[in-house]
Amino acid sequence: MGKSTTAGLFKKAGCAIWDADAAVHRLYAKGGGAVDSIRSLFPEAIVNEEVSRSALKEELAKSPCGFEQLEKIVHPLVAKDRAEFINKEAGSILVFDIPLLFETGGHTLMDAVVCVSISAAKQKQRVLERKTMTSDQFEQILARQMPIKEKLQKADYVVTTDTLDHAEQQVRIIIQDIRENRSNA
Repeated sequence: MGKSTTAGLFKKAGCAIWDADAAVHRLYAKGGGAVDSIRSLFPEAIVNEEVSRSALKEELAKSPCGFEQLEKIVHPLVAKDRAEFINKEAGSILVFDIPLLFETGGHTLMDAVVCVSISAAKQKQRVLERKTMTSDQFEQILARQMPIKEKLQKADYVVTTDTLDHAEQQVRIIIQDIRENRSNA
């Protein structure tokens, strides 16, 4: 969708960014808070004392309830990481880059929600160009997500990532609106 690029635009504009994916990477790294718990469920996913994302993907493909079990481990740890960010960050506007915000109920903790959007075809093209997952893996992940149409209806703001300039223009407008109309955000 362009979520990370859009978060970068908010950062460039002076906002403090917390990235859920980066938090998961920290938790999966050697000595990370999720390694031992994941080892108990998916021992084959631990390589060199850290969670191998590719091995974990393989394990999850074999286990129908694996995602649910993994989320019970990871979500509370991610929430703790996010709380630590909030406590230490003094930025005027805090931006939370969270892929499954609506699906996890995280939107209820936010003062405002920005949804990043692009056409389904462009989204798939961007993801597959990264060469980090197959088309089947992409479809599997997409099936677990709330449809984009629903997310757009729930969001306070939408950024269409058709071009970088257009996205940057939308981010500037959102920041201005937040500063002028959302003193609690």
